[in-house]
Order: sequence, then structure tokens, then C-alpha cells
Amino acid sequence: MTASDVLRGASFAIRPLALEDLPRVMELERLGHSHPWTEGIFRDCFKDSYRLWALDYDNELVGYAIVSYQFDEAHLLNVCVHPQCRGMGFGRKLLKHAIAVAIEDDLACMILEVRKSNRAATMLYRSEGFQQIGIRPQYYPGPSGGEDARVMELQFT
Repeated sequence: MTASDVLRGASFAIRPLALEDLPRVMELERLGHSHPWTEGIFRDCFKDSYRLWALDYDNELVGYAIVSYQFDEAHLLNVCVHPQCRGMGFGRKLLKHAIAVAIEDDLACMILEVRKSNRAATMLYRSEGFQQIGIRPQYYPGPSGGEDARVMELQFT
């Protein structure tokens, strides 16, 4: 069975993330990241300068994206999809939605950091037009010290 077979007949929706979603977000965060954000970090993102998106699949929250707006730049801070829903295009849907909204909001670009070891995410970002513009040494915590991050950017204009 392919991802498109699973998606056929199922419904998904992207909507603003709500404070009431935090218990499920924390569950997904722990499943999806080796060094998860705290609930306090998520709570701090519920401000006007952030865009928080939830992806529901068959009425269940299975992914989210957190974007910070600074001046004319959107900074994609966190994207997570339930491990059982990966490879189904949900990460791409969240990314495309965040980009579309940032363009509607008249921002000039989107930047992000991604672990150098995260090949799937790097390939996704490249396929959507992101270019690597730098490296942040030891940016991410890791089991034996830090891990470098690729800094990537997508210009909208």
C-alpha cells in the first residue's frame, strides 16, 4: 500500500494550532525529536509574531509547524509529523502552507535550520526550492556533543 492509497478517502486539514492542542503537541514532540521542546517553549510561541499550524488527519492532530516572523523574514522553527504518518506528504503540506501564508503576509523569505544528518528533511526543503546559505556548528544537541545545522533559505521575491 502506498502513501497515496492511505490518503485516498481520508481527510486532512491545516488549521491554526490552539493552546488546547498542547497535550497532543507534546506527545508528538517527544515522539519526533531526540531533544524535544518544553511545553513552556510552545506556550511562548502563542504571540502575534508567530504562526502556529496544526495538521489534522481524519480529525486527529498528526503534525504541526511553528514559524516566527521577524521583520521581513519567516523563520521555520519546528516541524513535526507523527512517525507513523511520515512519508505521506504531511510535512510537505505543512511546509507549503507556511510558505503560502508568509508570502500572503508580504514577507521576503523563509529560513530554517536542519540537522546535517536529517537527509529526508534536507531533501524536502531542497525540493521546495530552499538553498543552503550556511552552517551553524554544534547547533543541535546530540548524544556525543553537538551536531551541525544547515541553514537554508527560500527567497520569495
